[in-house]
Amino acid sequence: MPDDASAARARQRTGTGIGLLLVLVLAAALLIALPDDDSPDGDGACAARTVGSWRADDGLTAEFARYGDDASRDDDWTGGDGTHSLRLPDGRVLWLFSDTYLGRVHRPPNPHGESYAWRDTTAPLVRNSAVLMHDGRLQSTLPAPLFADPAPDQWRWPVAARVEPRSPGSSEQVVRVLLWVRTAGPSPWIYGVPTATEVATLSLPELRLESIVKVLDQQLVPDPSRRVLFGTTLVEEDGWTYVYGGDDGQAASRPASHAYVARVPEGGLADPAAWRYWTGSAWVPGARPRPVLGDGQRKGVGSAFSVVRDAGTYVLFTMATGTKGLTTVASYWACSPEGPWHGPAKEFSPSLPEGQVAAYNPQTHPVLSGDGRLVLSYDVNWLETTGAAAQLSRNVSLYRPRFVTVRLAPAG
Repeated sequence: MPDDASAARARQRTGTGIGLLLVLVLAAALLIALPDDDSPDGDGACAARTVGSWRADDGLTAEFARYGDDASRDDDWTGGDGTHSLRLPDGRVLWLFSDTYLGRVHRPPNPHGESYAWRDTTAPLVRNSAVLMHDGRLQSTLPAPLFADPAPDQWRWPVAARVEPRSPGSSEQVVRVLLWVRTAGPSPWIYGVPTATEVATLSLPELRLESIVKVLDQQLVPDPSRRVLFGTTLVEEDGWTYVYGGDDGQAASRPASHAYVARVPEGGLADPAAWRYWTGSAWVPGARPRPVLGDGQRKGVGSAFSVVRDAGTYVLFTMATGTKGLTTVASYWACSPEGPWHGPAKEFSPSLPEGQVAAYNPQTHPVLSGDGRLVLSYDVNWLETTGAAAQLSRNVSLYRPRFVTVRLAPAG
């Protein structure tokens, strides 16, 4: 069994992020709930929703390729995973990434004879990064990593974010970023033991890091597979921010993880006392949350899933169950943030590069959506640990987000 240091070095060599953690522990990871017979339980505004149609968003995918291939700077983003987005008050879009390659991308021919762009095997790898977009064009990378490691052998992965008042009722706005803290560990935790959920505050418009607050410490939970990290996705409604999270059941050889949800009043994300956790019947401060989805066997989610509200219906996207979980996205729906969740509904399989690759971390981007269209990204990575670093260097397209446009429709 490797020690913490060797595991951390292995983690850095592969350059993998949130999604591949789930892929490598179990080939059929990122499971979600199986169909159930429950009927809709809303007030009439909620109705079953599914994917009516989808198509590749080649323009947005190409924009990330253009920016990543730009060799004008050594400290620029060239690839990353854990893709999240946030529109800022001045119209810019902030893109947040987990493990990220910086450096330069070289044009063909590369030393292996292939015709695609490549990066050096010595390209810097940082645990997180942020890129700014304006009018649909990526423009700059903030100094990376944006969020420094909290301690030796620990790192921070940014997940969902929102603009909110500095405090409830305040007229001043700030950016809050949810962070996952992980600690290097032995097998099976070679991609980090879940440690804590934090919230970072960034100033506007400068995006200067002001503070980081720990809102949920999980170090006292003895079973690492039962530790819950919040922030994979969030939904804003009626003055509340609903924050979703998951545990790492797959690392304990359980086929499925559990999904959880908390809610926080607007302006309170950075206040641990403001968080309320769903216990199965009520929203309770300081309580151990109860799963809203998953039985630890055939039902459940991976920690990288996304929820969006469409009219009165909540729609959840994650990878499909079983072997399709490496290639296929499925959708589920509910009438309230805590469920019950119904599905799976229609599935679709977005395009993938050739080779031993996997898709993971489907994330919705409402900031780019509209006119009935929903933009969804998915990350792509080399599936096998053996030779992963070489593959990510030889073909930069393997470690960049890809995009599709989805139209939802009534399920029936």
